[in-house]
This record gives sequence, structure tokens and C-alpha cells, in this order.
Amino acid sequence: MCDTMVALGNATADGSVILAKNSDRAPNEAHYLLRIPFARHEPGSKVRCTYLSIPQVPETYEVLLCKPFWLWGCEMGANKKGVTIGNEAVFTKEPYAKEGLLGMDLIRLALERADTAEKALHVITELLAEYGQGGNCSHSGKSQSYHNAFIIADTSSAWVLETAGEYWAAEQVRDIRTISNRLTIGSSFDLASPGLVEHAVERGWCKSRNDFHFARCYSDFFYSYFSRARARQKRSTDLLRASMNEITVETMMRVLRDHGERSTGSAFNPAHSSMRTLCMHAANNLTRASNSTGALVAHLDASQQTYWVTATSGTCTSLFKPVYLNGQPLADYGPLPDATYDERTLWWQHERLHRATLRDYPTRHALYCEERDALEAKFVAEADGLRGVESLGYIDRRDAQTGLSQHCLDRAREAESEWITRVLAAQPTTYLPWFYRVYWNKQAKQAGFPQEGLS
Repeated sequence: MCDTMVALGNATADGSVILAKNSDRAPNEAHYLLRIPFARHEPGSKVRCTYLSIPQVPETYEVLLCKPFWLWGCEMGANKKGVTIGNEAVFTKEPYAKEGLLGMDLIRLALERADTAEKALHVITELLAEYGQGGNCSHSGKSQSYHNAFIIADTSSAWVLETAGEYWAAEQVRDIRTISNRLTIGSSFDLASPGLVEHAVERGWCKSRNDFHFARCYSDFFYSYFSRARARQKRSTDLLRASMNEITVETMMRVLRDHGERSTGSAFNPAHSSMRTLCMHAANNLTRASNSTGALVAHLDASQQTYWVTATSGTCTSLFKPVYLNGQPLADYGPLPDATYDERTLWWQHERLHRATLRDYPTRHALYCEERDALEAKFVAEADGLRGVESLGYIDRRDAQTGLSQHCLDRAREAESEWITRVLAAQPTTYLPWFYRVYWNKQAKQAGFPQEGLS
């Protein structure tokens, strides 16, 4: 389960476009950053996606992928032109193909091939028509299939694209828009696949164009309902509406960390939460198997695009760090993680803080959350400082961006190392339900994760 949102320039404080997403996956499904440089490709060459090989294009843009370790594609990402995309699993009445392009593949392909949000939309829909979408989306060995919804943004515009098999509808964003794990487009849309209405009429989902409603006709009620997507989408929309015309990068970070109107700050306890929270916390394999394993806030200012990434799990326990696409390698995030604990990797380093905090969230989160917010505010101010210096030439700006990205990552590592020591020294005072302890201990055992502070 995931949540994606966007605010256009007429809704933000500085006139920029800001897109944000939490990537919710299985707790041990490590998330990492991958930068792929601009490339030229030989005529007739092919590209291997997660399950399919398709023809390659002559040139592909430099891209940043925020991705589960085992997928070819990504849950969210951006390219050199400022095009940024996040996707959502949606559940529909259309059959799920055993093999096709995953929604995550479609994001990467669109980012590599399109220089505007609208062109990225057309890349995705054309690939859908030719290759379809399908395949197992789970790394656990258990088969999991779904269709996809996307928010696609650039520095001046954004689109919502929602799909059901080969069928789709798209809506241009006017100010703010949020999506979750259900279809939301109704009877009004700006673009649609051929035969969208006719197919619904043939299947008996509506009688004519006059009573056609995309979400009502194509949604699978059971999974759409029990994903609690309606509640999460309402919550994210309400939070953005409350900050209308004043939305900032910090606003989006707060929204991604939200635990609902009844749970604020360290009063929240993830052992007793639900799938209605934007910051998702796993608790069992049946009703709450997803965990926010990575997050992105994309600040799409025309003069400088700054990508704020956690690259770590538990958005409410993580720090956002700035990343830039400027032709330079990323900061040193360490070795790429997988589903096995590796203390050398950033993602698993942070899991020591994240999982120890879960052991007594109300007490332990309070030990560092104010320091986390203050440090993050410094990062944002420093990034804004670069954006406002008109005298910087391209090379100087690029070098300054690269240096800031590494500097913020180093400071984040140092801070989290101190917080881990502090958190583990605090004796737990909160009782955890047995099923919650059993679930997380099983996750730890599967990953070879140290049990300190978790039992």
C-alpha cells in the first residue's frame, strides 16, 4: 500500500511543483537509490525489464530511481528534465496478466524516455497497449498482482493516470491531487483509452456514457475497500487543503509522516495503528503487511530540482536528505542492500533505529524526533540557499549540489548513530501485543537481524 500526492505552483508557497510519495512494501524489502546516467543505445538493441525484454530507444535520460532492491523499475523516481513519477497499486475487475510490464517498470521506462509529464503519460499508455501490465509484484514468494495508478509531474504541470489492465483514464491536475490504492477518476477525465466506455457497457458495469464512472465501473470493491485507501486519500487531501497556497517541502514531509488526526507526535503507537495511516507500519501478514520502506519529496522548481529522499524505512523515524541529478554520481550511500541484514548498508543501518523505536515508540521516538526535525530544517535551508544564488555558474552549482548532498548524508549518519545508542539505552515501558512481537521477531529472524532492543 502506498500514498502519492502533488501540489502545483498555484498551491505551493514558492510557485514550484512538489510531488511526494511513501513506498509501502514488505518490512525486509530493502529500498535503495540508483542513478543511471544518460546513455545512447545501438539500433535494434533491447532492454530487459523485470519480466519482459522490449525494444530500446536511441537515447535515455539520466534518471534517479527509488526502488525495492529486486525490481528493475522503481516505486518513484525522476529524470534530468524534472519529470517525476510515483505509482500506486490499484485493484480492478480486469484480469491480472501472468506476465507483462510491472507498474514500476513503466515508471522507469517513462522517466528514461520522456521530457515532460504529458509525454511520460503517453509513453506509459503506449507501452500498456503494446505489452500490457502484469507479473508478480511480491518478493516474498507469494504471488501478488495489481494494476497501477500514477501521478506524473514536471516543473509546471501534473497528471493522474489510472489503469485497469489495458484500459485507462487520465486527469490533468488543477492545484492539488492525491491518490492511494484505489481508482479515483469518475465520469469526468481529460484523456482515456480507446473503448474504455464501450468495454464497461459490454460487461454490464454501466448502461451508457451518461452513467459511466471509471472508478465505479472498473474497481474491485473488496480489495479497494480493505486497503483503506479511501481513508488515506481523504486524509492526505485534507492535509494539503489545510495548507493551500502555503505548501512547502516541509509540509509534504509532515504529510508523509502523518499517523492520523487522533495520533500526533510520540503519542502514536504503531502496535495499535491501522492501514488508515499515511506513514504505514506493518503488524501482521493479513491486515497490515506493508511498511513505509522509503519516501521521496520532489521539489520541482524550474531553476533547481531537489529530490529529498529517506532511502530508509519508517518515514516517521527517518531523515530526508537532498539528491540532485546533475551528471555527477550520487553521494556514497554504501553497498546496495537486499533482504538480508548488512550493517554496511544505509538501509539496514537505519533499521536498527527504526525497529528499536518500534519496541517502545511513545518513549523512544521522543528521544530524537525534535533533533531530527531541526537537522532536517537545516538541510532544507541549505538547499534553498543554493537555489537562490543566481551568480553560481553551472559547474559551481553542480559541485555545490554534490557537496551538499554528501555533507547532509554524512551528518545524517552521524546523528542516527547517536540516536541508536540513546534509544537502545532506554528501557522499554510499553507493553506490546504478542502477535506484534511475534510478527517483528519473525521478520528479524528471516533477515538475520540483531535482536537488541526488539524482544
